[in-house]
Amino acid sequence: NADIAIGDLTITYEREGVVDFTMPFMNLGISILFRKPAKKVPKLFSFLSPLSLEVWVYMVTAFLGVSIFLFVVARFSPYEWTNPHPCNPDPDTLENQFSLLNTLWFTIGCLMQQGSELIPKAMSTRVVAGIWWFFTLIMVSSYTANLAAFLTVERLVTPIESADDLAKQSTIHYGCVQSGSTLAFFE
Repeated sequence: NADIAIGDLTITYEREGVVDFTMPFMNLGISILFRKPAKKVPKLFSFLSPLSLEVWVYMVTAFLGVSIFLFVVARFSPYEWTNPHPCNPDPDTLENQFSLLNTLWFTIGCLMQQGSELIPKAMSTRVVAGIWWFFTLIMVSSYTANLAAFLTVERLVTPIESADDLAKQSTIHYGCVQSGSTLAFFE
């Protein structure tokens, strides 16, 4: 026989019908303990994830298309042809700095925002280069923003936020003490 008892007992409706409880000295509620999700090892080409495969294909196509177009425009423009030997005032041949290889180098330098030694001289090639620079500015900004979003979202993903989330899902298996109030809550 006991007149009083102290213990870590949860007050339930059934228990309160049999025993008189005082005011609880500690309210904790239901706590959940689970293992953190394991971090995935990044794949080799995970830096390509911020943009879709279609966008990457379009970028390569645009790179090759603009390079070839700039090469053709530079061939037709008389202002891109220069004297290879400045000391000779009357040369037999003129030289164009925008060869196919140099044009590819120029467009990839713009895409990587590094520039190159080649500078368009004619207005037509400057317009093509300006449009390409604007395009690469937009694409690099979009890639950077999407990459930051991808890296942030990976860190914020948590499978369970509360006991209600745990009760509503069926993929994560869980258990509790038999005949306890936590079992009654989940039932």
